[in-house]
Amino acid sequence: MKTPAAPALAILLAASPLLSAPDPSWLDHDRDRPQPAVVDPGTFSSQEQPGRPPSDATVLFNGSDISQWASMDGSPTKWVVKDGVFQCVPGSGYARTLESFGDCQLHVEWASPTPPHGNSQGRGNSGVFFGFDRYECQVLDSFENRTYADGSAAAIYGQYPPLVNVTRPPGQWQTYDILWTAPRFDANGKLVSKARETVFHNGVLVQNNVELTGPTSWLERAPYKAHPERLPIALQDHGNPVRFRNIWVRELATYRHKEFMLPDSVLDGYVGDYPRGGRDVIHVARAADGLLTFNFGGADFVMHAESPTRFYALTTDVQGEFTDKDGKKELRVTVGD
Repeated sequence: MKTPAAPALAILLAASPLLSAPDPSWLDHDRDRPQPAVVDPGTFSSQEQPGRPPSDATVLFNGSDISQWASMDGSPTKWVVKDGVFQCVPGSGYARTLESFGDCQLHVEWASPTPPHGNSQGRGNSGVFFGFDRYECQVLDSFENRTYADGSAAAIYGQYPPLVNVTRPPGQWQTYDILWTAPRFDANGKLVSKARETVFHNGVLVQNNVELTGPTSWLERAPYKAHPERLPIALQDHGNPVRFRNIWVRELATYRHKEFMLPDSVLDGYVGDYPRGGRDVIHVARAADGLLTFNFGGADFVMHAESPTRFYALTTDVQGEFTDKDGKKELRVTVGD
């Protein structure tokens, strides 16, 4: 008998921290209220075959294409595709998505090496990170492998052990279905709401909408520090050749633009001063977490990447696009256009 490798979508959404009170702008049973979008739910995975993602998912790895993955600095990842799986190359560093994500449903399937090697944290160790490299859901071969509870498979590392250990034997495919709610910070960097996470491991609820105390870390309880709501998802290189397949994500919040964290080399190439229609100069500088700042008109604007050349501000309708003309970079900025 083939065991389904992902829980029903309805179960996932029932546990979502994003569910809220009914919208008061609609009557009960209002016939004019828009109908939900129709989505093909896809299929479950088996040990032999990955399932098909929902039709509205962003597929991050389909068995062959790793173009959506990079090293942490944005250069090409050194992880490899082998027999239809995305495999960590020990010592190569983390692999992270080029696209950034906020509140989302993430599906990841992984398998620890077989035969197993090592014990405790040295056996089948990796991790699924949200917020670039800040918040880890632990990947570990926890099948008959004792370690500290908050470092076992499906732990929110260093904070919450899983409710139960449902790890399959080494070499078998495991699934994580994760609901992620990103922390929010105000314009001054003050924490407004903490990150929350729900995790199903092999279809079993193991983290029930837990509230993270801050970034996950080893031997410390790190405090929150302000960062963008949307950041890449990363997979950890912890020195073990852990394999991954069938990775997809569904954003649960409504965002106006897609967002990417571009390679450092691309961002560095945009730094400089650009004339703005003879009126003043736009000063472009690097900011943390793959962002740029545009300074003009006496104000600083934090700019997010919509594409390799287009940037936008979150709270003001400021947009900028870089072009190359005769080997020289130019910048066109529009405000409220």
